[in-house]
Amino acid sequence: MRDAWKWVVGAVVAVAVLVPAGTWIYINVIEGDPPAKLTLDSAGSGQPVGTTTTVAAATSNSTAATTATTPTTAAATPAGALTYKPGASSIVGYRVNEVLFGQKNEAVGRTNKITGSMTLDGVQVSAVDLIVDMKSVSSDNSQRDGQFQGRIMATSIYPTATFKLTQPLVLSNVPADSTVVNAKATGDLTLHGVTKSVTFDLAAQRDGANIKVNGTIPVVFADYKIANPSAGPATTEDHGVLEFLVVFEKA
Repeated sequence: MRDAWKWVVGAVVAVAVLVPAGTWIYINVIEGDPPAKLTLDSAGSGQPVGTTTTVAAATSNSTAATTATTPTTAAATPAGALTYKPGASSIVGYRVNEVLFGQKNEAVGRTNKITGSMTLDGVQVSAVDLIVDMKSVSSDNSQRDGQFQGRIMATSIYPTATFKLTQPLVLSNVPADSTVVNAKATGDLTLHGVTKSVTFDLAAQRDGANIKVNGTIPVVFADYKIANPSAGPATTEDHGVLEFLVVFEKA
């Protein structure tokens, strides 16, 4: 009997050692590093980053390298305005820190199925409406994707996520090609059927006829009634980020 218990204890110790070791090997050797964070260069345009200017919402205390005002309501789209749509190289996704059997990992899921439009009239971005196909979001792990599509985001019920600009941006001038403009955007973000007003930093860059827009939006899961992503041996933080690189092309 004593020998049997030794075998049991030995087996438990072996599992306790081998599971974390195997997880480390999977995360760091087999799975490899997570995709790099999205930047303006992620689209692979090869355009250099030029002079940086700043756009800020107009308040009594706001200052900016490029003077800007933010109308309180969106104006009607003028006849001379240009309409842009997300191109095929656009990317939207999530990035969440997780722990699997004691090993830290960064979970990343993405999609390029983004539709919608942006309206630009000279120096004013008067409207942005984006729709993301949440059913097409995928990562490097099919089990994670199953959880994401099912109990976490319930994409059969909420198949899309949307963003609508609610405070148009007005620049003092039209940036030259490759110039990066830093701005704060405010709009309504809808995830999991819940809509919240969000304000976040973004960077925009002219790239020939296209306009690239990059940034992240912090997301606290409970704010959108999203189920805790933790499941089984994998635990996650109670928040993550929605990251995006939208390459707008003339419609």
